[in-house]
Amino acid sequence: MKKALLAGVAFALGLGAISAAQAADKVTLQLKWVVQGQFAGYLVAKDKGFYKEAGLDVTVAPGGPDIAPETVIANKQADVIVDWMPAALAAREKGVPLVNIAQPFKRSGLQLTCRKESGVKTPADFKGKTLGVWFYGNEYPFNAFMGKLGLKLDGSAEGVKVIKQGFNVDPLLQKQADCISTMTYNEYWQVIEAGVKAEDLTVFNYTDQGVAVLEDGLYVMEDRLKDPKFVETMAKFVKASMKGWEYARAHPDEAVKIVLDNDASGAQTEVHQTHMIAEVNKLTEGSDGTLDPAAAEGTVKTLLGAGGDSPAITKAPVGGWSSAVTDAMKKL
Repeated sequence: MKKALLAGVAFALGLGAISAAQAADKVTLQLKWVVQGQFAGYLVAKDKGFYKEAGLDVTVAPGGPDIAPETVIANKQADVIVDWMPAALAAREKGVPLVNIAQPFKRSGLQLTCRKESGVKTPADFKGKTLGVWFYGNEYPFNAFMGKLGLKLDGSAEGVKVIKQGFNVDPLLQKQADCISTMTYNEYWQVIEAGVKAEDLTVFNYTDQGVAVLEDGLYVMEDRLKDPKFVETMAKFVKASMKGWEYARAHPDEAVKIVLDNDASGAQTEVHQTHMIAEVNKLTEGSDGTLDPAAAEGTVKTLLGAGGDSPAITKAPVGGWSSAVTDAMKKL
């Protein structure tokens, strides 16, 4: 009798475990780039069980040079993506109805980094220089910066010569470019780690120059926000993700370890990820994930003022961001 009772309890517990597993909502997050400290909050949230506690089964899919998050989500291979607002709004105008549902990065980390020996001391000195720029949607903020300065991208003495920069700092190290695109948390430190001294560099932060745009935000397809269940799931996801970011700020050394443990490529180093997470933490500090509409409008204004032959957007977007998810998050 006792054995039968124990067996019955075990069976009931087993059913409970199965039921709990089935109850977990599956979410696939597509990162904008490879696994690194830029995405520490999501990796920490998964590693520390914050997603599981929220009833979520989250898959964090790494990005890379051949992966466009906008295409991934359009093909229904992800539920939510990390993207920069310029690229997301450009995709929206072209027919991929992306909507910003949360903004973990409160500040921009984009900048142009120049060798002092190139003679670039102020933005006026860009004229006639060679500048390295990322493409695939990352060129839009640069175009806006040059547009504000009235510089054409035609390689003339009165404009600037643009070279397509790979996702490295070689053009600056090899002196193929006078300045290159860098992030405060990534490529800038690659330059420093390569042996260049900070005092030998001149840095132009996009925020300081008045052309900052919103970077790492969370985006979903617009039609999915019509489903209350999906909104609830995303609210849980954003809340758990922000808990991950908060933990990364409080425990940066542990966050570095978590990032390295999740780097299947083995390409990341402890030194670089320590620099990265320290700087990324400055960009997420003070954010609960809620998008500031004024910052979004500022991004739109910057993009519309860029001009050029291939603008990110040609008109102000309608419905490019929504507070539905973060409003629901605050009720959890």
